[in-house]
Amino acid sequence: MIAPLPRCMSCSHCYLHQNAHTGNPMTKIRLLGGLSPSDFLQDHWQKKPLLIRKALPDFSGLLDANELIDLACQEDAQSRLVTRRNGRWEVRHGPFAPRAFARLPQKGWTLLVQDVNHFLPAARELLLKFNFIPHSRLDDLMVSYAPEDGGVGPHFDSYDVFLLQGTGRRRWRISGQKDRTLVAAAPLKILQDFRPEQEWVLEPGDMLYLPPGYAHDGVAVEPCMTYSIGFRAPTYQELAMQFLVHLQDSCEIAGIYEDPDLRIQTHPGQISSAMLDQVNAALDKIEWDNVEVERFIGMYLTEPKPHVFFMPPQEPISERKFVHQIRKGKLQLDLKSRMLFRENRIFLNGDVYEVGKTAQRILGELADRLALSPVRDIDAETQALLYQWYLDGYVVYVEDTGAVEEIQESIIERK
Repeated sequence: MIAPLPRCMSCSHCYLHQNAHTGNPMTKIRLLGGLSPSDFLQDHWQKKPLLIRKALPDFSGLLDANELIDLACQEDAQSRLVTRRNGRWEVRHGPFAPRAFARLPQKGWTLLVQDVNHFLPAARELLLKFNFIPHSRLDDLMVSYAPEDGGVGPHFDSYDVFLLQGTGRRRWRISGQKDRTLVAAAPLKILQDFRPEQEWVLEPGDMLYLPPGYAHDGVAVEPCMTYSIGFRAPTYQELAMQFLVHLQDSCEIAGIYEDPDLRIQTHPGQISSAMLDQVNAALDKIEWDNVEVERFIGMYLTEPKPHVFFMPPQEPISERKFVHQIRKGKLQLDLKSRMLFRENRIFLNGDVYEVGKTAQRILGELADRLALSPVRDIDAETQALLYQWYLDGYVVYVEDTGAVEEIQESIIERK
């Protein structure tokens, strides 16, 4: 069972809140090595690496190796086990049986678990420290454990990443090389000719930022854990394909293919110009505007990953009691929920809601902070939406900070 984590939903003293970004983009913060978020975005984001010693001085991790293994054995966690034997790479995907880890060698392997923020409230709090980057860009928190010599080989990612060192030490070598030729037939995207230009050993609390496409290789100096805060960067091809899928729900073109003036063709197997003209004319009727693009991107970015499912409350309280509890306590997004907004449109877990001004203000706060302060002036529209989301398992009510740990433990205990 996961050990209790720092109480972080309302405290002002735990390490997760020390030097947290307060919203002023010009405020220099330790997390960024004394840079302000504005300076970081201008000088480093998607441009060049940044090494930050003691970004989180007291940070030693959110869970230990055994607890990460417990997560890797769960059905609703995405995990990989990477090993290298005699120069050959092997990748296995979870969920794993606990006995799989008893058979591993003492060196040279790595366990990686995606979306750890779906399971630990403290992981969400860690991600909130990076809220100078819009939530629409955030992907997940991946946690890896490796004994000595463990790693996944030299590679590059297509997204921005902060590599925060937990327990132990890891040696990172990086390169801005343009040669991205990969090893043929390898189960991982391993660079064929990695030429490191810089090298550091990261200790607990140190952090390395890497922009997209920057080659890197991390190898455990000793048993260690690394926390990777990754940011989403879909390709335009993926966006285009998903937008076409989105349009099928709103696209309505009347009529069917007709050819009352059909003529005998010399070549029956040939597609006629008349057919092409008619089909082109029909497809030209497909239209979209900025609002449709807005709806698409909000729904697309909040769509839960395929392995994610939500747990409605086993014994739901009445709507009247729910509202009473909101007014005196706290409501927060379920750890797996994704929420964004654009003016009066609220996007939650792949759905879109057009709301009034009061709901826009309250739900906008929920999207920004992932939690609500006590709500005194809730209107009927907001009340109905929040209660339905509560019944769907999209939001949860936390009566006190102690309940945060209870939720965390109940999630981890599900096996």
